[in-house]
Amino acid sequence: MPSETPVLELTMAVADTAADLAVGVPLSLRLLPGESALIEAADAAQLTAFADLCSGLIEPLSGRVRFLGRDWQELPHDYAAALRGRIGRVFSVGAWVPFVDVTTSILLPSLHHTRRDRRELRDEALALAREFGLPGLPLDRPEDLTQGDLNRAALVRAFLGEPLLVLVEDRPNLSLSRSAAVLNRIVAVCDSGGAVIWLARERTIGDPTAFPATHHLRLSDQGLALLRQAA
Repeated sequence: MPSETPVLELTMAVADTAADLAVGVPLSLRLLPGESALIEAADAAQLTAFADLCSGLIEPLSGRVRFLGRDWQELPHDYAAALRGRIGRVFSVGAWVPFVDVTTSILLPSLHHTRRDRRELRDEALALAREFGLPGLPLDRPEDLTQGDLNRAALVRAFLGEPLLVLVEDRPNLSLSRSAAVLNRIVAVCDSGGAVIWLARERTIGDPTAFPATHHLRLSDQGLALLRQAA
């Protein structure tokens, strides 16, 4: 991927007002390799819908959303699904397969999109689990784990497999300033040519300067407003 190609680019994208995003004005955002964005909003559902828009799961009524230079709307379904394999995501709630253990849920997305050996992928997941404070990979089902352990497991799944874009949605008790391991992993993604977006509710954001963001924006019914940009 040429260095000048944005990892993610929204160009005057207007989402369907029936979606939870509920923003009737065009949204524009350009993240180059190595850049990161902190986006805050009052409504968690709005943040989730924005992540869906970035991932090509919501089609804009007008404008463009491109990932690695490719327009989601112009891609065949199978190609778009494969490209989504380069996106790691921490979902605000749920997103666990209820009838299997959490480790299987962690590994499934990466196994679906890679030819890497299962043992190699599992070893990487185990290293990430320990990095984020888990004693090992959770063998319990989601309902048997604490919220804190589910947060750590969600981070393992999002950062597994060297993603080029990571979308971190706000979760209960997941503070962007609370874990040096999370911040170090975000920096590692950016240093390797990827990009990260942290989507946080305004009342839980904590210290925004703790996140190494090149763009700090607020999402509201009026669109995206720039609050701060790195020099």
